[in-house]
Amino acid sequence: MEILSLWLIHLKMEIEFFKYQGTGNDFVLIDNRKELFPKTDTHCIKYLCDRRFGVGGDGLILLENDDEFDFKMVYFNSDGAESTMCGNGGRCLVAFAKYLGIIEDETKFTAVDGLHSATIDETGKVRLKMKDVDEVIKRESHLFLDTGSPHHVQVVKNIDALNVQKEGSKIRY
Repeated sequence: MEILSLWLIHLKMEIEFFKYQGTGNDFVLIDNRKELFPKTDTHCIKYLCDRRFGVGGDGLILLENDDEFDFKMVYFNSDGAESTMCGNGGRCLVAFAKYLGIIEDETKFTAVDGLHSATIDETGKVRLKMKDVDEVIKRESHLFLDTGSPHHVQVVKNIDALNVQKEGSKIRY
Protein backbone atom coordinates (compact mmCIF):
# COMPACT_ATOMS: atom_id res chain seq x y z
CA MET A 1 0.00 0.00 0.00
CA GLU A 2 1.26 3.44 -0.89
CA ILE A 3 -0.12 6.75 0.27
CA LEU A 4 0.49 9.41 -2.31
CA SER A 5 -1.06 12.63 -3.44
CA LEU A 6 -1.72 13.44 -7.05
CA TRP A 7 -2.05 16.95 -8.37
CA LEU A 8 -4.55 17.09 -11.21
CA ILE A 9 -3.78 20.35 -12.96
CA HIS A 10 -6.91 20.44 -15.10
CA LEU A 11 -9.06 19.99 -11.96
CA LYS A 12 -6.89 22.26 -9.81
CA MET A 13 -7.21 19.85 -6.90
CA GLU A 14 -5.04 17.54 -4.88
CA ILE A 15 -6.36 14.03 -4.37
CA GLU A 16 -5.06 11.64 -1.72
CA PHE A 17 -5.21 8.11 -3.04
CA PHE A 18 -4.10 4.65 -2.02
CA LYS A 19 -2.98 1.75 -4.21
CA TYR A 20 -4.05 -1.80 -3.32
CA GLN A 21 -3.80 -5.08 -5.17
CA GLY A 22 -5.89 -8.21 -4.82
CA THR A 23 -4.98 -11.46 -6.57
CA GLY A 24 -3.02 -9.60 -9.24
CA ASN A 25 -5.57 -6.85 -9.92
CA ASP A 26 -4.49 -3.40 -8.77
CA PHE A 27 -6.75 -0.52 -7.88
CA VAL A 28 -6.59 3.17 -7.08
CA LEU A 29 -8.66 3.70 -3.92
CA ILE A 30 -10.03 7.04 -2.76
CA ASP A 31 -11.89 7.90 0.43
CA ASN A 32 -14.80 9.84 -1.05
CA ARG A 33 -16.96 10.19 2.07
CA LYS A 34 -16.88 13.98 1.65
CA GLU A 35 -18.00 13.54 -1.99
CA LEU A 36 -15.22 15.71 -3.42
CA PHE A 37 -14.11 13.40 -6.22
CA PRO A 38 -15.53 14.27 -9.69
CA LYS A 39 -17.25 10.92 -10.39
CA THR A 40 -18.67 11.99 -13.74
CA ASP A 41 -15.26 13.01 -15.14
CA THR A 42 -14.35 9.90 -17.14
CA HIS A 43 -11.20 11.62 -18.45
CA CYS A 44 -9.95 12.08 -14.89
CA ILE A 45 -10.66 8.44 -14.03
CA LYS A 46 -8.91 7.23 -17.21
CA TYR A 47 -5.94 9.46 -16.38
CA LEU A 48 -5.65 8.10 -12.84
CA CYS A 49 -5.75 4.50 -14.12
CA ASP A 50 -3.31 5.13 -16.99
CA ARG A 51 -0.11 3.14 -16.39
CA ARG A 52 2.13 5.60 -18.26
CA PHE A 53 0.82 9.00 -17.26
CA GLY A 54 -1.31 8.41 -14.17
CA VAL A 55 -1.10 6.21 -11.13
CA GLY A 56 -1.96 3.06 -13.04
CA GLY A 57 -4.58 0.51 -12.12
CA ASP A 58 -7.17 -1.94 -13.34
CA GLY A 59 -9.78 0.37 -11.90
CA LEU A 60 -10.69 3.17 -9.52
CA ILE A 61 -12.72 2.46 -6.40
CA LEU A 62 -14.41 5.12 -4.30
CA LEU A 63 -15.37 4.47 -0.68
CA GLU A 64 -18.50 6.49 0.08
CA ASN A 65 -20.99 6.89 2.91
CA ASP A 66 -24.11 4.75 3.03
CA ASP A 67 -27.16 5.54 5.16
CA GLU A 68 -27.84 1.92 6.17
CA PHE A 69 -24.52 0.08 6.00
CA ASP A 70 -20.84 0.65 6.79
CA PHE A 71 -19.98 2.14 3.39
CA LYS A 72 -20.72 2.10 -0.33
CA MET A 73 -18.39 0.86 -3.07
CA VAL A 74 -18.35 2.72 -6.39
CA TYR A 75 -16.20 0.96 -8.99
CA PHE A 76 -14.91 2.31 -12.31
CA ASN A 77 -13.03 0.37 -14.97
CA SER A 78 -9.78 1.86 -16.23
CA ASP A 79 -11.63 3.26 -19.25
CA GLY A 80 -13.49 5.64 -16.92
CA ALA A 81 -16.87 3.91 -17.08
CA GLU A 82 -18.71 2.90 -13.91
CA SER A 83 -18.84 -0.87 -13.83
CA THR A 84 -20.25 -3.96 -12.18
CA MET A 85 -19.09 -5.36 -8.86
CA CYS A 86 -15.47 -6.51 -8.74
CA GLY A 87 -14.67 -9.17 -6.13
CA ASN A 88 -10.93 -8.46 -5.97
CA GLY A 89 -11.65 -4.75 -5.74
CA GLY A 90 -14.27 -5.35 -3.07
CA ARG A 91 -11.75 -7.23 -0.94
CA CYS A 92 -9.27 -4.37 -1.34
CA LEU A 93 -11.92 -1.84 -0.34
CA VAL A 94 -12.79 -3.84 2.80
CA ALA A 95 -9.10 -3.79 3.82
CA PHE A 96 -9.04 -0.05 3.07
CA ALA A 97 -12.14 0.53 5.24
CA LYS A 98 -10.37 -1.25 8.10
CA TYR A 99 -7.26 0.89 7.56
CA LEU A 100 -9.43 4.01 7.73
CA GLY A 101 -11.01 2.81 10.99
CA ILE A 102 -14.51 2.54 9.51
CA ILE A 103 -14.80 -1.17 10.36
CA GLU A 104 -13.13 -3.72 12.61
CA ASP A 105 -13.18 -7.36 11.48
CA GLU A 106 -16.53 -7.60 9.69
CA THR A 107 -18.65 -5.40 7.51
CA LYS A 108 -21.77 -5.01 5.43
CA PHE A 109 -21.53 -2.64 2.48
CA THR A 110 -23.38 -1.83 -0.71
CA ALA A 111 -22.21 -1.93 -4.31
CA VAL A 112 -23.95 -1.57 -7.64
CA ASP A 113 -25.33 -5.12 -7.38
CA GLY A 114 -26.61 -4.82 -3.81
CA LEU A 115 -25.51 -5.79 -0.30
CA HIS A 116 -22.24 -7.59 0.47
CA SER A 117 -20.71 -8.86 3.68
CA ALA A 118 -17.07 -9.52 4.44
CA THR A 119 -14.77 -10.54 7.26
CA ILE A 120 -11.08 -9.98 7.93
CA ASP A 121 -9.16 -12.66 9.86
CA GLU A 122 -6.17 -12.17 12.17
CA THR A 123 -3.74 -12.50 9.23
CA GLY A 124 -5.51 -9.73 7.29
CA LYS A 125 -7.16 -12.11 4.80
CA VAL A 126 -10.46 -10.72 3.54
CA ARG A 127 -13.38 -13.03 2.78
CA LEU A 128 -16.07 -11.41 0.67
CA LYS A 129 -19.56 -12.75 0.03
CA MET A 130 -20.57 -12.14 -3.57
CA LYS A 131 -24.22 -12.29 -4.61
CA ASP A 132 -25.76 -15.70 -5.14
CA VAL A 133 -25.64 -17.00 -8.68
CA ASP A 134 -29.27 -17.21 -9.84
CA GLU A 135 -28.57 -19.17 -13.00
CA VAL A 136 -25.76 -20.74 -14.97
CA ILE A 137 -26.31 -20.39 -18.69
CA LYS A 138 -24.87 -23.35 -20.58
CA ARG A 139 -23.72 -22.83 -24.15
CA GLU A 140 -22.02 -25.26 -26.50
CA SER A 141 -18.50 -23.99 -25.74
CA HIS A 142 -18.83 -22.18 -22.41
CA LEU A 143 -20.82 -21.30 -19.32
CA PHE A 144 -21.99 -17.85 -18.30
CA LEU A 145 -22.80 -16.76 -14.76
CA ASP A 146 -23.17 -13.51 -12.88
CA THR A 147 -21.72 -13.07 -9.39
CA GLY A 148 -22.31 -9.33 -9.48
CA SER A 149 -19.71 -9.29 -12.22
CA PRO A 150 -20.31 -11.33 -15.40
CA HIS A 151 -18.13 -14.43 -15.84
CA HIS A 152 -17.44 -16.48 -18.96
CA VAL A 153 -16.18 -19.98 -18.07
CA GLN A 154 -14.61 -22.14 -20.74
CA VAL A 155 -12.79 -25.43 -20.34
CA VAL A 156 -9.87 -25.96 -22.72
CA LYS A 157 -7.65 -29.01 -23.22
CA ASN A 158 -4.29 -27.25 -23.55
CA ILE A 159 -4.25 -23.92 -21.71
CA ASP A 160 -0.56 -23.40 -22.59
CA ALA A 161 -1.45 -23.33 -26.30
CA LEU A 162 -4.27 -20.82 -25.83
CA ASN A 163 -3.63 -17.10 -26.27
CA VAL A 164 -5.76 -16.10 -23.27
CA GLN A 165 -5.26 -12.36 -23.86
CA LYS A 166 -6.43 -12.55 -27.47
CA GLU A 167 -9.35 -14.91 -26.84
CA GLY A 168 -10.39 -13.02 -23.70
CA SER A 169 -10.44 -9.75 -25.62
CA LYS A 170 -12.72 -11.30 -28.26
CA ILE A 171 -15.16 -12.37 -25.57
CA ARG A 172 -15.01 -9.10 -23.66
CA TYR A 173 -15.36 -6.78 -26.64
